[in-house]
Amino acid sequence: MTQTTNDTGAGPPGRRTPDAGVRAGPALPSHGDDTTAPEPAEVALDEVSAGYDGTTVLHGVTARLPCGAVTAIVGPNGAGKSTMVGVIAGVVRPDSGRVTTPTATRPALVVQQSGLPEQLPITVRDVVRMGRWARRGPWRRLRRDDHRLVEDALDHLGIAHLARRRLSTLSGGQRQRALVAQGLVQHSEVLLLDEPAAGLDVAAQDAIAAALHSAAADGTAAVHVTHDLADADRADHCVLLAGGRVLAEGPPADVLTHEVVDHAWGLDRYRGR
Repeated sequence: MTQTTNDTGAGPPGRRTPDAGVRAGPALPSHGDDTTAPEPAEVALDEVSAGYDGTTVLHGVTARLPCGAVTAIVGPNGAGKSTMVGVIAGVVRPDSGRVTTPTATRPALVVQQSGLPEQLPITVRDVVRMGRWARRGPWRRLRRDDHRLVEDALDHLGIAHLARRRLSTLSGGQRQRALVAQGLVQHSEVLLLDEPAAGLDVAAQDAIAAALHSAAADGTAAVHVTHDLADADRADHCVLLAGGRVLAEGPPADVLTHEVVDHAWGLDRYRGR
């Protein structure tokens, strides 16, 4: 099933790199009475404009974020990276354009900070379990396979030993790992992380990067926002934004050239280009 928003009225060795310019293939011919369209193999944005309080942040953005790959959305401050993720997640309503995601459930969105009150006596395991509510419904009793997914995610992010700790007692890196684990257990076909490694230590950054690549290996469109060019270079696919527009898209080696990066950050004007 395809979830669509259409609102026009208001690398390291072993890295899997999709072919440049990859697009979803044509629909297969139907057989008999089966008229179900094939699942798209990407997140598609077509001429999307969006913003806040009457200010447009994204201007006619068109991009393709492939499933089975890690996509880095990179760009300078104010480029529209978080807005683009918000539009894909469905929390920011586009003023125009179309967003198509290959999932029957909402994309899993992981933000930098938890909205839970500090005084709430909730453990790390409880936070991760909340991710399964996307499948079971809030406060529903979890099944055995749900608990297994929770424990696997805790282990994968290296925080199984913190499972009984209150979230409020964790360091910033430990808390962010718990939120990423919560996103993983939703088992959405689209995983969105908004600057998940910002300000974290190397161990936390590595754990989150490994989780992203693991999700991509399972066929997920694993998308993360970053301002770190080295981090973006480790992705499979890259979208470079500047001024709310797509400046370049494709494999990082093709996108993150000196000329394009200098232009995105406005450095070319100081170098006589």
